[in-house]
Amino acid sequence: MIERCGQDFSVCVISQYWQKLEAKEASAMALKNVHSALIRQVVLCCGDRPLVYARTVIPATTVQGAQRRYANMGNRPLGAMLFSDRTMKREEVQVAMLPVKHEANKYTKIGGPVWGRRSVFRVSGKPLLVSEYFLPELLNSGL
Repeated sequence: MIERCGQDFSVCVISQYWQKLEAKEASAMALKNVHSALIRQVVLCCGDRPLVYARTVIPATTVQGAQRRYANMGNRPLGAMLFSDRTMKREEVQVAMLPVKHEANKYTKIGGPVWGRRSVFRVSGKPLLVSEYFLPELLNSGL
């Protein structure tokens, strides 16, 4: 997407703060006795068109030491950081659906379910859960 959008590509940070970890997210990362994580929500855009809603879940143990840069990404794309990290390993990709009543819908303005994917990435063996949902504008854009 970055290659196709060029300078029109942007990361719009919706929110990034510590919050309660959802049980399904903890399970996906095989975490026990972890109750909160840094949750980053962004929309990836090409110009003014929102194309992808992404939610990243980063446990506190992941943002210690050399990996603390993952807690301070600002509007930099996470993918670029992950794929340049030589310690990164990606687990299986799972199909995911963003529920109609999800809080992200107030930012993406989608009235129905949105399909996407999620994966656990491990950097130096430490987990991050990345969920990406493909918005209708992406599917209609030809990117």
